[in-house]
Amino acid sequence: SVYLMILLLCLTLMCPLATGIFMEKLTSKNLCTDDGCVYTNSLAKAEEDYNASDCRFINIRKGQLIYVYSKLMNEKDSGEIWASSIRVYGEQYEDHMGTVGYFPSSLVSEQHVYQETNKTVP
Repeated sequence: SVYLMILLLCLTLMCPLATGIFMEKLTSKNLCTDDGCVYTNSLAKAEEDYNASDCRFINIRKGQLIYVYSKLMNEKDSGEIWASSIRVYGEQYEDHMGTVGYFPSSLVSEQHVYQETNKTVP
């Protein structure tokens, strides 16, 4: 019975870790250049700093160059949130190189469009 009590105690302690935190789905559709949303569609430059609202988003700093892979669609407006990978040129941002996540599109300006985002991907 001691082993059973220890097992139950361990399971009880692990349960909160296994459940995680529920986060609302950002969207059900993406605008991409390809079916897998793996090819870069544009290069953007951060016009202001942004601190991420949760773990799905990325922190960006003014002046960073960001490769955009997809633009999330919602029912009202398309492309408000973009998925990206940050590649920064300059020593002061080295710890952010290769970071992948989302950010509001209103904080950046597109510098170059490589391919149009014309595929809707679930």
